[in-house]
Amino acid sequence: MSGAPARGSAAEVFRAFLALGLTSFGGPVAHLGYFREAFVVRRGWLGEREYADLVALCQFLPGPASSQVGMALGLRRAGYAGMAAAWTAFTLPSAALMVAFALGAQALEPGPGAGWLLGLKAAAVAVVAHALAGMAAGLAGGGRRAALALAAMVLVLLLPSALSQVAAIAAGAAAGLVLLRGPGADRDDQSGQDEEDGTEEAGGRAPAAAPARRRTAPAFLAAFAALLAALPALAALFPSTALGLADGFYRAGALVFGGGHVVLPLLQTEVVGSGAVDRESFLAGYGAAQAVPGPLFTFAAYLGALVPVGGSPLLGAAVALAAVFTPSALLVAGALPYWERLRADARTRAALAGAGAAVVGVLAAALYDPVFTEGVTSPATMAVAAAAFTALSVWRAPAWAVVAAAGAAGLLLL
Repeated sequence: MSGAPARGSAAEVFRAFLALGLTSFGGPVAHLGYFREAFVVRRGWLGEREYADLVALCQFLPGPASSQVGMALGLRRAGYAGMAAAWTAFTLPSAALMVAFALGAQALEPGPGAGWLLGLKAAAVAVVAHALAGMAAGLAGGGRRAALALAAMVLVLLLPSALSQVAAIAAGAAAGLVLLRGPGADRDDQSGQDEEDGTEEAGGRAPAAAPARRRTAPAFLAAFAALLAALPALAALFPSTALGLADGFYRAGALVFGGGHVVLPLLQTEVVGSGAVDRESFLAGYGAAQAVPGPLFTFAAYLGALVPVGGSPLLGAAVALAAVFTPSALLVAGALPYWERLRADARTRAALAGAGAAVVGVLAAALYDPVFTEGVTSPATMAVAAAAFTALSVWRAPAWAVVAAAGAAGLLLL
């Protein structure tokens, strides 16, 4: 890399990301495009290759890739204060909208047959199916990766639990080490690696550095692992709503590979499986999350508001939101200094490919239950879901517009 990253202020970072947090509709892929335009093309905070390196790192790590790229950009620009400013500004608008939706939905007290709620649940079917199709093309192409995705789906469907989801992803990573390396691997698995190697050689530039030094990075990685291990024990020793929320949402944020939609089955297991939130409210909130700007992970704020801490929905939302994003912040600060070594390791990339294929299977299981089983309950809701899927996949309509139209259609027709 040529020279150290230019330094700015946390206030500068906050202003830039607040504008994006208010206007970034379209999901993670669109967010990455917005970031490139704002920080590579317009502001020149970093170059194309450096930005590509940040994106590669954040796709490698578990957690919401677009939010992690935002954190990394803030970290590069203004240190840890810039990282916090980027996350706050990009996340706060959509989190506030999701909390408002949770409070409004509770005030309305809709029954399971409310038309707009049925429309949102049908829209969730289309959104998850559309996301699954895109992820399958990118992560489960080729016979071996498709087989890993199928095995993960079967495991989660037959043994539905948070443990089976984690086990499926871990088994996919282990299988990837064996099946997705060397000359016997699928051609499409090898081509992605060749492209990365060629790009690195052509650029002759190391991945982007961060203000975080290698001597402090292990502390962040240790904190990530310590919280993952300690929170379940603390929640068991000192039962409370706050610790229970923090444990479940931290674990979901720490174990999600593949983007925002993949958090759906983990959160569904945590809050619906425990009885804290009913399925109708869960799917309605997930549908509403498609219609707001910013990261999909702010769905956690909606769920937290439905599980008040100390009688306060706002405190519940804050605990859930902080818990689901904390793993991402710790991993970005801890892994960025080591990224060059990690991405050059063929075993790491093979394990990641296997985990990614398994993630497709986990999401496919969630598409069936609870998304399809709860979202399609009549011919009319099937029609709404099919129309929404067509609008997303064929007409390329934005997700927020499709969700709003499905809610309106449900209010008028269902």
